[in-house]
Amino acid sequence: MSTIPKCPKCQSEYVYEDNSIYICPVCSYEWSSTEETFPEENLEVKDAHGTVLNDGDAISVIKDLKVKGSSLVVKIGTKVKNIKLCGGGHNIDCKIDGIGAMKLKSEFVKKI
Repeated sequence: MSTIPKCPKCQSEYVYEDNSIYICPVCSYEWSSTEETFPEENLEVKDAHGTVLNDGDAISVIKDLKVKGSSLVVKIGTKVKNIKLCGGGHNIDCKIDGIGAMKLKSEFVKKI
């Protein structure tokens, strides 16, 4: 019988396993048994000018960005409020007015 760990984010004991990932029903955090637990804890993301970004910051887009799979374009100067940082190549989660939820690369934004 395997031992299922507690959630690394909220320490809940109600974690369950689905195929190769663990899921916490309390905080909705998901992680795989092979990855480092809770890697976002000490995540440092910098904008195009080297300024450190934090969750909840406001940013501005510094380059026209085509939206993949669509004819939409995020124009230069578009302001985005209340960002959320995440791991990976596209390390900013946000909502853009008129487009919706999307992920951005930090190299194409600046903190305002």
